[in-house]
Amino acid sequence: MKDLGFASKIAAQYNDVPKEKWSDWRWQLSHRLNSVEDFEQILQLSESEKKGLSKSDLFRVDITPYFVSLIDPNDPDDPIRKQVIPLEGEIVPFTGMMDDSLAEDRDSPVPGLVHRYPDRALMLVTTQCASYCRYCTRSRIVGDPMETFSKAEFNAQIEYLKRTPQIRDVLLSGGDPLTLKPSILEELLTRLREIPHIEIIRLGTRTPVFMPMRVTDELCDMLSQFHPLWMNIHVNHPNEITTELAEACDKLSRAGIPLGNQSVLLAGVNDCVHIQRKLVHDLVKIRVRPYYLYQCDLVPGAGHFRTPVSKGIEIIEGLRGHTSGYAIPTFVVDAPGGGGKIPVGPTYLISQSDHKIVLRNYEGYITAYEEPDTYQKHDVKNCQYCQSKRQELGQSGIHGLLEGESFGIIPQHFLETHSRSEEQHRLRGDASKWKPLGIGSEE
Repeated sequence: MKDLGFASKIAAQYNDVPKEKWSDWRWQLSHRLNSVEDFEQILQLSESEKKGLSKSDLFRVDITPYFVSLIDPNDPDDPIRKQVIPLEGEIVPFTGMMDDSLAEDRDSPVPGLVHRYPDRALMLVTTQCASYCRYCTRSRIVGDPMETFSKAEFNAQIEYLKRTPQIRDVLLSGGDPLTLKPSILEELLTRLREIPHIEIIRLGTRTPVFMPMRVTDELCDMLSQFHPLWMNIHVNHPNEITTELAEACDKLSRAGIPLGNQSVLLAGVNDCVHIQRKLVHDLVKIRVRPYYLYQCDLVPGAGHFRTPVSKGIEIIEGLRGHTSGYAIPTFVVDAPGGGGKIPVGPTYLISQSDHKIVLRNYEGYITAYEEPDTYQKHDVKNCQYCQSKRQELGQSGIHGLLEGESFGIIPQHFLETHSRSEEQHRLRGDASKWKPLGIGSEE
């Protein structure tokens, strides 16, 4: 774990910064680095980096002095450097690239609110971050001071949540909610807590990693008023875990906030099982549970970060059985086109029959597990939980097939394609129990 104290070990220009300034998050924000001139005082920039920093049409650059101080100036392949300093090659398009690869705009009933899953919603509350990652999923809006959310849009988001009782879990993201003016963040949390059917509030933030001094006692006291409140931070490499981050996480944990971590699998940064194992071990030592490992999204500028999906499966193979279960994240592909997070991992189920399944473990040990002969299936019709489920029509998915709610899930326009006359269409019978599925399908 790195110990920076309060002064940067990378740049002489910070040696004279008083401790009280270095530890002030507002000072960090107001002294962010963003130009060739700024970085040349600290690093020997490559020609690709100089050109990347000079391109006005690239995604915004702003990096806190604290986060820059974690870069090893003698390592041109430093994993933190790669995440935040642009390269000329970012502008090169690649196959599958999309501005809004997760189709969030399509799933927004009101500006800034994404309702994709039945019981939870994503509330985008700002487009600003403490620093900017080069692989940002929302680079189409994040970092642009002109793309911000007004009070009227906040009101529309809150009103949608009030009239949508199936939503029990709201995630505040953006941008980064911890960059909001404290009074605005407190007002939003207060208004969410006033909605009876919202059980859980979550914050998605990288601010504690970019700028751990933002986690003040005052912030923790304010957040602790709104329990149950959860937080996911975003650490990609062990070098980002410092004594400062550990202290910030300790404050949040003592305020009763459970902490998780979301990482992105990035070529040249953390695409190594040994780096990932070190990362998850260091996270659990500071009481942060690994939550998700994401396959890199198909956003512009991220082409050079992408790995094969098989690399992520290999990493999970190297974690499962080799470390504690609670230290293993779920590897997910956030499906292009708005399909949501799809877990992907090694296959441990080898075969199955009507009375046995065959399994293998991380070592290759293979065993058979005898299935019960006398299992009495669950009585769905007389189960109060099944009968009172809060599932939005059409979103029961594969589980709906298992419960008999529908007979199949069909692609868009399937019936029209295979029923070429009214008589054929009539002979197909009642199609109401078939649900269309596919990017752009009708609901």
